[in-house]
Amino acid sequence: MPNFTDVTEFLLVGLTRRQELRVLFFVVFLVVYMVTLLGNIGMIILISISLQLQSPMYFFLSHLSFVDVLFSSNVTPKMLENLLSESKTISYVGCLVQCYFFIALVLVEVFILAVMAFDRYVAICNPLLYSSKMSRVVCIRLISVPYVYGFSVSLICTLWTYGLYFCGNVKINHFYCADPPLIKIACGGVHIKEYTMIVIAGINFTYSLSVVLISYVLIVVAVLRMHSADGRRKAFSTCGSHLTAVSMFYGTLIFMYLRRPTEESVEQGKMVAVFYTSVIPMLNPMIYSLRNKDVKEAVCKIVAKANLRK
Repeated sequence: MPNFTDVTEFLLVGLTRRQELRVLFFVVFLVVYMVTLLGNIGMIILISISLQLQSPMYFFLSHLSFVDVLFSSNVTPKMLENLLSESKTISYVGCLVQCYFFIALVLVEVFILAVMAFDRYVAICNPLLYSSKMSRVVCIRLISVPYVYGFSVSLICTLWTYGLYFCGNVKINHFYCADPPLIKIACGGVHIKEYTMIVIAGINFTYSLSVVLISYVLIVVAVLRMHSADGRRKAFSTCGSHLTAVSMFYGTLIFMYLRRPTEESVEQGKMVAVFYTSVIPMLNPMIYSLRNKDVKEAVCKIVAKANLRK
């Protein structure tokens, strides 16, 4: 029988063991985190105060920005602390809490992206019925489902993580508590956690991605039937930003969670995790603002009003 031990804390190996790179990484990721907060919180404020952005699409976008703030804040502060700290530890409870919020926020984000795809389908394929089908009450119900579902499923997944047993090895080859590196160092309860992680990730990614793909197939069919070239260009423009965000987020997560944890996959996953925990939350506001005429016009109006007051 394995010699199980009571674990009170883990050691996060982090991004690098090289001392000379830690300060550089700290500065880079601190800047990325600050830009992430400013961009996403700025997007939330802009959508809330601009009359031009009071539509379901921007309502969902504000929630995407809110989740990105929580997503980045769940991982980055601890990573920054460990880059300058010698101990690099995280308590067992803190590790489970980080796992819980990470899984919950991933699920919330993938289903918000699915809801946003459905919203674009209704707007483009049924424009005359859009305001009635996507009323305020419907939007609130649609956005509530990802939160309730994500945090509920994450609780079950975290209980399975709690069922892992360890035999003295507490070094997590990662910069935050994630399921694959935890499974790799565990010596008991591994198989059920490993298979449930892959199955749950597979089901949720497949279901949410199916909604996105079906919505966009119907959108493409509807757009190709449009007689106006300007209408087709506008339709593809409003969908382009969302497709970019979907491609980046799903691509990195599928690479991380839909394969068995090995030493090689954990090491590769650590590099990929930098992208979806830090870079994507920073890029999302830029993607939706730089490629969106309404957002740029709303920003210009607010800047113009601020200048007039001076």
